Order: sequence, then structure tokens, then C-alpha cells
Amino acid sequence: MRRGGGGRGVRAASRGGGFREVTARCGLVTRGVLYALVGLLALRVAFGDDGGEEADREGALRELVGKPFGGVLVWAVGVGLVCMMLWRLSESVFGAAGPDGRKPAKRLASAGRAVFYAVAAFSVLSFATGGGGHSGDQQSREVTARALGLPAGQWLVGAAGLGIAVAGVVIAVQAARRSFRKHLAMGGVPGWVRRGVDFLGVAGGLARGAVFAAAGSFAVYAAVRYDPAQAKGVDDTLRSFAGTAAGPWLLVAVAAGLMLFGVFSWAMARWREV
Repeated sequence: MRRGGGGRGVRAASRGGGFREVTARCGLVTRGVLYALVGLLALRVAFGDDGGEEADREGALRELVGKPFGGVLVWAVGVGLVCMMLWRLSESVFGAAGPDGRKPAKRLASAGRAVFYAVAAFSVLSFATGGGGHSGDQQSREVTARALGLPAGQWLVGAAGLGIAVAGVVIAVQAARRSFRKHLAMGGVPGWVRRGVDFLGVAGGLARGAVFAAAGSFAVYAAVRYDPAQAKGVDDTLRSFAGTAAGPWLLVAVAAGLMLFGVFSWAMARWREV
């Protein structure tokens, strides 16, 4: 794995130095926690031992609340997501690490990720202050219903769903190609550790991509049918894997993959160039 960096991209990325590194690594650790918990909850769903809990971010937060110092942990997750948002925002402003980090497409992608994590952070902090309400599945249906009520709403929902589905395919393809290697600085790390990180990145990325692609496909279907009830959040999307010909074992595979992506995020927190 090579060190991805050099030239103007690295100089730009070094602006804000320590602040960027702290926010990036805290954010990646937090992302890992959420994916690991969602994967664990999905595994319980596959084996019929979910206890009525949803396998999504809301379910993960409720899982944390039930632990010692649960309220503190939820606040920590919210702060971690704010860190993730700030890191991505800094990349959109100053450019990311790497020789092509200042390209407009890279900046735009970072801006989009910053918005995504801003929404996620707001959701978690609202939960922490007692404002947690509807499940992720219900929120997806409500947002879809409001969007369908807009002028050209059917097209907007369809386009958004298609974008999410395509993003899922891209995530899976990049994982299979091990594109994440270019972001890792693992010089001097034993080969078996590198192979382990490769495995985590590929398996986790494929599972994550599958969830995005499936969720996007359901949104497109909701647009075609003009029926917000067809839209699915993360929990319903994961449960849909158990309804395929492969039965619950496909959900087991995806759930395990999400847990592996959580561990991969922790590896990224250790070795990713920011």
C-alpha cells in the first residue's frame, strides 16, 4: 500500500493539520461503532432474536442507551459524527489528501458527505436530548411522501433513489478493486495485517454497497408506483434480504459484512491519510 499524497494536494490537506486529523480519526471510530452495532442487530434479526429492535442507527443508539453510561455514549456518537462532518467539510474547502484531492469532483463529493454526516449528527444529537421519535423506516416513508407531493416529485424521488443505488454499486466496485488502499499509510506494517485490512475493506464494502443499492432500488420502486409505503429505511432494507431465495443466510452474510466494515473503519482511523 502506498502513501497517497504529494504536491499541492498534500500541502492543501495539511492546512488545519492537527484539527483535521483529530476530527477524521474520531469520526471514523464513531462510524465503526455504528456499523458494528447495526450489523450485530441485523444478525439478531436473521436469527429471530432482535427483541423488536430495529437494525438501523436508531436501533444502534437504543442499544447503547441500555449499556452503562449509555447516555454519555450516545452523546459521544453525536460528537463523533460532528467530527466526521467537519473533516469532510474541511476536505471540500481545502482539498483532500492525495495528488487529486483538490479536484472539483473530489471537493463536491466531500461536500455531499459533509451534508450526509450533518444530518446524521443532528439525528443522533436529537435522540440524545430526548427528541428521538420515528423509526428510520417511518422517516423514510414520510420523507418520500413529502417529496412525492412536490412538483415533479415522482421524478425527484426516482432520481434520488437511482443516485443511492448507483452509489451502492460504486461502493461495492471500489471495495472489490481495493481502492481504499490508496488512502492508507501502512509502511512497515506486517503483511498479514495488510491482508487482514484488505479482507475487512472488501467484505465490509461489498455489504455496505449492497445495502445502499437495495435501499435506492426500493426508492425507485416507490417513485414508479407513486407509493411512499414502498420506500424502506435501513432496517426494512436489511430484512428484505431475508426474504430472498437465499433466505436468512443472505442477511447473515450482509450483517457480518457490516460488522466487518465497522472494524475496517477502526483500521482506517489508525492508518488513513487525512
